[in-house]
Amino acid sequence: MPAISLFDTAAGHEVTLDSGPAPSMYVCGITPYDATHMGHAASYVAFDLLNRVWRDAGLTVSYVQNVTDVDDPLLERATATGVDWRDLAASQIDLFQTDMVALNVLAPDHYVGAVEAIESIVPEVERLVSMGLAYTVAGTNGEPDGDIYYDVEAAGKQSDAPDAWSLGSVSGLGETDMLALFAERGGDPGRAGKRQALDPLLWRVARPGEPNWPGASLGNGRPGWHIECTVIAQTYLPAPFTVQGGGSDLIFPHHEMGAGHAYSLAGVPLARHYAHAGMVGLDGEKMSKSKGNLVLVSKLRAAGEDPAAIRLAILAHHYRSDWSWTDEGFAAAKADLALWRSALAHAVDGSAEPLIAAMRAALAHDLNAPAAVAAVTSWAREALSDAGPAAAADQALIRDALDALLGVVL
Repeated sequence: MPAISLFDTAAGHEVTLDSGPAPSMYVCGITPYDATHMGHAASYVAFDLLNRVWRDAGLTVSYVQNVTDVDDPLLERATATGVDWRDLAASQIDLFQTDMVALNVLAPDHYVGAVEAIESIVPEVERLVSMGLAYTVAGTNGEPDGDIYYDVEAAGKQSDAPDAWSLGSVSGLGETDMLALFAERGGDPGRAGKRQALDPLLWRVARPGEPNWPGASLGNGRPGWHIECTVIAQTYLPAPFTVQGGGSDLIFPHHEMGAGHAYSLAGVPLARHYAHAGMVGLDGEKMSKSKGNLVLVSKLRAAGEDPAAIRLAILAHHYRSDWSWTDEGFAAAKADLALWRSALAHAVDGSAEPLIAAMRAALAHDLNAPAAVAAVTSWAREALSDAGPAAAADQALIRDALDALLGVVL
């Protein structure tokens, strides 16, 4: 495997990953209130590629993923459907993991729920309060006293070190864009009593009818979203770890605020690099639950579709690109898969090595899966047109390489 490069969102350009012998990665997980749609699948397949190329390079990878198993969307869906929120979360986590196994996504070393992390989160929020980087908001408009928020302005002034965090360090966004995205993605810029509109919630004190947990000096409640991922990552991975991954919709505020929390708590960046997968639509439109146009992995599987073809349809697009799922694209992936499987029986002596080298070169360059896929398709066409005798060793090597590098099982 050549040296691996990746587009770093915070740097704004492609960088060579200097990970040493033991790279580490944290990829934000699901909020388990609905089935895995193609946007989820594409993001986890993208970072599965990074996991695979590191492993192919002989490196020992540490990979952590969370699951936000208590949050407003989950509680709202549970109330709307009359299902206990714990049962809803458990069923959707199980479905998600089943989908990931079907798509041949390698499991993380640690899969950590927000609920099980609360005992670790509470003292970290208390530390932020004691440092003067978090504060309590008085209740207004029917809200109780005691919600605790992170002071982004104070946190941004902690240090003038070159790698210190300040608002915009990860996203590079201006205030106008930040405010719009903060409101759109779970923030509450209009909450009365906050010092700054962009200050994110760290601890939500108990409300009637909502689950809550002991919070020591914070009072009973539950954690905010960003601090959840920060604490889990700092518990299970080095500081800083190598790559923070997720969909591009997590750049702000989630990864921005998580990076701030981490620097406040540890004095070093959360991650060395930030990488983000593009968004997936359906036939040119944004895929969303409100529109009812989700393409669900589980439904495709239930309809008898080959998971390898689903994965190959994802790999046809570069992980950073925004793209749409179409029937035509899926049909093309199924045709490619059939071509590859037919060609495997015709792999001639010496054909495996150049193909594997081409796949490695493509993936090492910012996980360029479409180029790797094209290399395999080119090999397959040549194999089917070659009249030479098949070589069992090359057949086995190509089969193993497609599984190991692309995660496609022939």
